[in-house]
Amino acid sequence: MKGIFLDIETTGLNPLRHKPIEIAFEIVDFSKNKRISSYQTVIKQPRLVWETKDPASLEINGFTFNEVSKGKDTGQVSLEIESIFKDLGIERASDAFICQNPAFDRTFFSQIVEIRKQEELKWPYHWFDLASMFFGIQVLDSLKKNQSFPQKLPLSKNSIAESLNLPKEGSPHRAKAGVTHLMLCYQALFGISFG
Repeated sequence: MKGIFLDIETTGLNPLRHKPIEIAFEIVDFSKNKRISSYQTVIKQPRLVWETKDPASLEINGFTFNEVSKGKDTGQVSLEIESIFKDLGIERASDAFICQNPAFDRTFFSQIVEIRKQEELKWPYHWFDLASMFFGIQVLDSLKKNQSFPQKLPLSKNSIAESLNLPKEGSPHRAKAGVTHLMLCYQALFGISFG
């Protein structure tokens, strides 16, 4: 099984109005706990899209129009992702995406590679999130120790990192750094190391 650790930065939170401006992922072969591929690029958006940006989102990711205007066209990014996935044999029967917020990332990923194309290529439709994994482990831990479940359990990636004695994700938030931090949390949570 292969895991696609993925993060996307956007011009805002509303997929009906906002667009992806950066994507990054690393692919891990879980049978060997080995990184087998990585990808990162800025996605070009026109001035018209930039004008509809959410300033709060851009304050978090720090992108400027100058950076975004020099990115790759969405069609080119789609073709590059398709090529990587084809070369690695990514398929829904044996592979999955892993994100911090899959509802967000999947929606914006579908603006890069259309759902119809994903279905045609039989790409994974399982999008796992770190928070659910962390939650499940906390439930099992409480049951094993015969303790009541905590009244409060913060589930942000930075809260999970803190509970694992890891640093918070750096700022500004960029997709490549987000993937690196996500993988760091995942490895600490499960006590493994990706080569």
